[in-house]
Amino acid sequence: MDNSYPPPADFAARANLTSDAQPADRLAFWATQAARLDWERPWDEVLRWEPPNAEWFTGGTLNAAVNCVDRHVAAGLGDRVAIHWEGEPGDTRTITYADLHDEVRRAANVLTELGVHAGERVAIYLPMIPEAVVAMLACARIGAPHTVVFGGFSAESLAARITDCDARLVITADGGFRRGAASALKPQVDAAVARCPGVLNVLVVQRTGQDVEWTERDLWWHETVGTASTAHYARAFDAEHPLFVLYTSGTTAKPKGILHTTGGYLTQAAYTHHAVFDLKPETDVYWCTADVGWVTGHSYLVYGPLANGATQVMYEGTPDSPHRGRFWELVAKYGVTILYTAPTAIRTFMKWGEELPAGYDLSSLRLLGSVGEPINPEAWRWYHEHIGGGRCPIVDTWWQTETGAIMISPLPGATATKPGAAQRPLPGVSADVFDEAGQPTEVGHLVLTEPWPSMLRGIWGDPERYRDTYWATYPENYFAGDGARRDADGDIWLLGRVDDVMNVSGHRISTTEVESALVNHPAVAEAAVVGASDATTGQGIVAFVILRESAELGEELVGRLRGHVAEQIGAIAKPRQILLVPELPKTRSGKIMRRLLRDVAERRPFGDVTTLADSSVMDLIVEGLAPAA
Repeated sequence: MDNSYPPPADFAARANLTSDAQPADRLAFWATQAARLDWERPWDEVLRWEPPNAEWFTGGTLNAAVNCVDRHVAAGLGDRVAIHWEGEPGDTRTITYADLHDEVRRAANVLTELGVHAGERVAIYLPMIPEAVVAMLACARIGAPHTVVFGGFSAESLAARITDCDARLVITADGGFRRGAASALKPQVDAAVARCPGVLNVLVVQRTGQDVEWTERDLWWHETVGTASTAHYARAFDAEHPLFVLYTSGTTAKPKGILHTTGGYLTQAAYTHHAVFDLKPETDVYWCTADVGWVTGHSYLVYGPLANGATQVMYEGTPDSPHRGRFWELVAKYGVTILYTAPTAIRTFMKWGEELPAGYDLSSLRLLGSVGEPINPEAWRWYHEHIGGGRCPIVDTWWQTETGAIMISPLPGATATKPGAAQRPLPGVSADVFDEAGQPTEVGHLVLTEPWPSMLRGIWGDPERYRDTYWATYPENYFAGDGARRDADGDIWLLGRVDDVMNVSGHRISTTEVESALVNHPAVAEAAVVGASDATTGQGIVAFVILRESAELGEELVGRLRGHVAEQIGAIAKPRQILLVPELPKTRSGKIMRRLLRDVAERRPFGDVTTLADSSVMDLIVEGLAPAA
């Protein structure tokens, strides 16, 4: 156990969990965690498992919003701060649980008045403002599954998600503030809704004051929610009632609508937030820096923290706006004790230098977390020393949109942490490393071998894709899509994706989706996309493009192609590099050998080319690369 960091003695003495041992009875363990929530009707059975379909807490009924808000107010905690919100320009709001209670009930009444019924979907396309949390909880309160779409996605991506889940209402804003400027959102919604005849209303939060086009379907949030009644009865829903659909990239161009239901999801989100972050709701100030458009924002900014009665920080902008010390300024201002952020951000802070955080009082911090991708040991140690002052345990968490909650992580009061290791499955979670034959091995595929409460219940409208994507490789075992190795101590280290999904700054982006966007441009004949190692973002998108004969070569075209991808998918999918090539390496069956393209993108000698239909293609690519942008 060389190079490990045992829990500080004073931390361990007060920790919520002091052992990471697996329970003797897994189902009894999860029943105990479910009992941390308020149920209107207890469950009849903890788990019904007919692979690949699971039902958790069968027969039980509850309301997710009541568990996140109402029960805390009823317990006399209405004056506790739920959210310290900070806008990028510096405007602030302090929202207590009583305030949140009123606002969620008002919003629930408006959704009902607009004809949204239990089971009908609502799309949410908002910046990081409190109304995003209110909208999600209002949907949960009336049993209307929400689909939150990241505000950086294009109108086309938004329209595809609205159409796929057949949303009848969209909640958006005129815009949000990002990197010092007002960024418009309403025009993207207008363009998306023009393709979605099923959308009856658009509810608009006034955030930036930008001029917006208006139609008879549009309604202002402040004129509807702001004047609605706070009297609202929240009915309980079945534990398996759909809570949300969240889209994630797959190995095809069509994103997957990951379905999560209520009882199991809320049980595991709340438990893991309590256990992994050692939350003390009476004294902690917690800050998860994720956007609500991603699953981390769902589980560890909304449902997990609020179910536990946490006080948290929510920030609208980016780490460098209005200056590079913004995060540390907010930690000092609000006395943040628990910080959960991404390795991409940590590596960026490293580049900016330790002098920046050293200029702020970070002594309130007692626990640090990492999410989105494996953290490299160098970044781990920098985070530990320069942000945590050498005293704060770090929980490096592995999980996915599909898992719904953290699956593998150190427990800060029990685990001797290793920089870069995901460590062990949490209590109640079963994971292993399999070879291609389905046998345990030291290096192979990360597999979950038992169902878990917050697991996805399917891909929206596509049960066959659900089975084929997650359960076909190892029947009755969930294949996570990640490679992993297990060390001599039994600790798990993640090795990245083994499919054609790239991890860029913690965002999963399909190679096929980017390729489709490129080929959609009239100048492009063919394209292949790979993820190449990037010191800041984890992976950068590198595209190899064959132009049509009529296309004019030049850096200006390359710039237009990068912009075209951003327009089609969103700025997060803009290629880091576009390399113009005469051919692509293909097998005799026509399959593109992306492994060889990764070799080129990462400037290393390319591997075995004997399976190519024409092995000279690789020489042509290397010799004939056009200038890149």
